[in-house]
Amino acid sequence: MPDIHPPQGYRERPSRLAGAVVWARDGAVDTVTPVLPDGCMDLLWIDGRLSIAGPDTRAHHPTAGSSSRIAGIRFTPGAAPALLGIPAHELRDTRVALADVWSPAAVRHAAEILTQVATPAVGLEAIALWRAASADPADPLLAHLVTALRSGTSVAAIADTLEVGPRRLHRLSLAAFGYGPKTLSRILRMQRALALARAGVPLADTAARVGYADQAHLSREVREFADLSLTQLLRG
Repeated sequence: MPDIHPPQGYRERPSRLAGAVVWARDGAVDTVTPVLPDGCMDLLWIDGRLSIAGPDTRAHHPTAGSSSRIAGIRFTPGAAPALLGIPAHELRDTRVALADVWSPAAVRHAAEILTQVATPAVGLEAIALWRAASADPADPLLAHLVTALRSGTSVAAIADTLEVGPRRLHRLSLAAFGYGPKTLSRILRMQRALALARAGVPLADTAARVGYADQAHLSREVREFADLSLTQLLRG
């Protein structure tokens, strides 16, 4: 999952799997800058071990001494559960070994794929494409929901437009994103705000443009999700 300021040695590219991003990082672990919630889940390779990063509702802080070689494929919000075979809410705020989620046969096949490619990042993409070939298609309602939330549309307005009751929308969101649509809305709004702030938009203008009541509201939201102040994040 992306950092506010990508650490040295980090690189990424669009995946052949629609909406996904393949990334890798070499070098010293950044234990200062947290990995922030973004609505996504990742399949990870860490020094030869496969694991899953579930959807976050708070910042993930890498620990000192953790691996300096890591690769991943980051799935677009709502896509990972169908590919990984587990509801997102069961992995919320966790990092788990792939062997704890998949059958031994599936894990062995994933390992075999990794032995046939040039880099772990390419292997993770191949694993994701293999799983996608047999996975049930995601509910198209989820893509509409994410697109609308990214545009700043309220959850209530989306529910009315899609003609979906609040209970069904919440149930679908838990399975697809790991939390309810209002939490996803807050996370995506924070990410929009950080993108504007990094681009040099004044914080008061940033807050107004993405729908916060004021700059103080933006700062509180960032503090809640990031465990750091907005100033600390942008300076880090």
